[in-house]
Amino acid sequence: MKRSLKNIDYSADAEQTARFAKALAHPVRLTILKYLSNQSCCFTTDLVGVLPLAQSTISQHLKALKDAGLIQGEINPPKIKYCINQENWLKAKTLFESIFKEDFTKIDCC
Repeated sequence: MKRSLKNIDYSADAEQTARFAKALAHPVRLTILKYLSNQSCCFTTDLVGVLPLAQSTISQHLKALKDAGLIQGEINPPKIKYCINQENWLKAKTLFESIFKEDFTKIDCC
């Protein structure tokens, strides 16, 4: 019998962790976050100068990070200035730390 995961009620923390993990699951997005960790902010054009990708591709990755809440954007027409969303970054750090502090070495597997 196939069981559907759609009917399971996940905790808010589990859903938020999954949202953060999905946003972090691409090397370009990790590179963007690393770049932002060394800057107070940046514009898409700054990233175009750093990454060998089209502006539209970089914009898609910025959108994924923004939708997950890991970065925020401030509109300064005609540009958007991006920076790390400090509150959500700390939340992501806490959520991931709670997973990685689990000691799975105590469990015998197969």
